[in-house]
Amino acid sequence: MKNFQSGRCIQQGHYKSFQPNHINRAWQLDSMELINLLGQADRELGRLDMYSDYIPNIDLFIRMLVLKEATQSSRIEGTQTKMEEALMEKEDVALDKRDDWEEVQNYVIAMNEAIEKLQVLPFSSRLIKETHKTLLQGVRGEHKQPGEFRRSQNWIGGATINDAVFVPPVHTSVDELIGDIEQFVHNDRYYFPELLKIALMHYQFETIHPFLDGNGRVGRLLITLYLVSKGILKKPILYLSDYFERNRTLYYDNLMRVREKNDVLQWFKFFLVGMIETAKSGIATFDNILKLQKQVEAQIHTLGSRAANAQKVVNYLYQRPLIHAAKVGEVTGISPASAYKLIADLEQFEILQEITGGKRGKQYVFPSYLHLFK
Repeated sequence: MKNFQSGRCIQQGHYKSFQPNHINRAWQLDSMELINLLGQADRELGRLDMYSDYIPNIDLFIRMLVLKEATQSSRIEGTQTKMEEALMEKEDVALDKRDDWEEVQNYVIAMNEAIEKLQVLPFSSRLIKETHKTLLQGVRGEHKQPGEFRRSQNWIGGATINDAVFVPPVHTSVDELIGDIEQFVHNDRYYFPELLKIALMHYQFETIHPFLDGNGRVGRLLITLYLVSKGILKKPILYLSDYFERNRTLYYDNLMRVREKNDVLQWFKFFLVGMIETAKSGIATFDNILKLQKQVEAQIHTLGSRAANAQKVVNYLYQRPLIHAAKVGEVTGISPASAYKLIADLEQFEILQEITGGKRGKQYVFPSYLHLFK
């Protein structure tokens, strides 16, 4: 670790690009602080993973975790969609916010598809490309070679390449560098803790910046995919974008610190602290979901013959805590008049809260549940 060399700058005419060294090699841990953080992260991830078996219908709640990840990861890139807006149908979103909304929806689709593809595809450049293609489908980056590694030079920060904050490696080396990541991920010859593999893989991916657009979102999405692909988590229930977004300056500074000062140790520590904090936060969220479920079940039990339909509505809300009267009728199979009566009951328990303030097109959220993911 002390002898780590991140790469070198190469003159490319009137600018310099950064050429990272390969990471598929033997590594040696020589920091007790890092070993201690690894132990903590392993323990917290183990505790979090238990909830995959412990919580009935956990897939209902995973949808909200993915939506939160999509809004936070996209926010790092400058989109402004809030979770309430991300839950809306497209036609209900203001015209000036639809581009941001669509990027968030693509992220959700890309994550769900990638998790499904892990059943038949290994963690690989093919999976990365297919995920990227979905991410950029029909949105602002759709003309920037979706699903293909770049065939030209890109840069980060600055109006032109001459005043860029960072210039990634020349495009002709992208395939080779991504191939090196792939070999590193599947290399069983040299032992290296999986959580540090994820951290190093994420750093290297962001340094290579293999696509013309969407690198940050794909790179953060890969963290969760890796955890699931290696069986560290049974379900995709940990996402680091919220931690990165809250510590955005440190996130970028620590990535640059590796490139400029070869300080991979600081990046590892920052990454593991994020794992620990996020796992603890996930555990607290699941505990609070269980408490809320008990409270809600006790409340709707008092509704007598309407309790069964109320439970159907609540089950829908756990997946998507935004609803309107027509959807209540669709979920339960009851008449519009009965749907409004049921909504009134759920408003009385504060399970539903009207958010539009209008007389028509009313939308209701499940406020106490939505709050758990903010």
